[in-house]
Amino acid sequence: MTRAVQSELSVNVIASIIVSLLFLATGFLWGKYKEQRRKFGRNLEEYDFYPFTVTRDNFGEFSLRDFRLGMHYFLKNEDHTAARQLIFIGEQNNVRAQLEPAEQKVYAQLFEKYDGKTIADDTHEFLENYERIVRLIGKSFPNTGIEILLHNLADPAHSLITLENNVTGRHLRDGTTNLLIDLKRRQLLNEEKLNYELNIGARKFKCTTIPIKRKEFGIVGAICINIDANYITEEVLRDRQRIEAWFQNFLRTDMQLDENILSKDEYAQALKGKRHFKDENI
Repeated sequence: MTRAVQSELSVNVIASIIVSLLFLATGFLWGKYKEQRRKFGRNLEEYDFYPFTVTRDNFGEFSLRDFRLGMHYFLKNEDHTAARQLIFIGEQNNVRAQLEPAEQKVYAQLFEKYDGKTIADDTHEFLENYERIVRLIGKSFPNTGIEILLHNLADPAHSLITLENNVTGRHLRDGTTNLLIDLKRRQLLNEEKLNYELNIGARKFKCTTIPIKRKEFGIVGAICINIDANYITEEVLRDRQRIEAWFQNFLRTDMQLDENILSKDEYAQALKGKRHFKDENI
């Protein structure tokens, strides 16, 4: 009887210890979670004063009023993630020029508190590999009337950071106007800016714009492809020599390698004489 009681007591004690440890672990993890939330915070979109709205006419607008609310809020209430997102949006929209002198001082305090300078630096570093991609794609198709460029939208006033095969006459560090607002609007509407036509005076372009997104800040850049349609239809296609020259540039290579990029079936058919993906003679 005594042994049974002792055994039952031992089980109860062990169970109590296990339950206590579970509560302790749960409390510890909850505390760590709250600590992480305090340290890193929420996304800016979770706050009521997110400073970007879409109007009834589906036009994107930067809300200076909401930006001011967020600016004052994050000076008093720390949220590392949301505050830096607010600063990023402010810099994208040249907010310093829109704020009154007294508010500029408040923004300067916010900028310093959350180390705003590193936001632009980090974004430029993030885009470095995209710069290389754009540059190499452009150099693959020289003198074809196909322009490819990269915008750093952390600095809209000097956004153009890579440009190959210039057909628009722009220069590095030229700015962009409503590109960011348009991309944000399309993002909210789940639209792509793909394969569109631009007519500017007598000029005509076929274009595609690809936004570059960063988890912490949303849209931070854009790759743009602009094809000078008039050059191809009026200058290239009307003269056989120019057509040949255009295709020579388009198909130009700098080296020959021994690699296989075909599927197993396509590889077998290529060995039998298949010359292109539409070739049905094999």
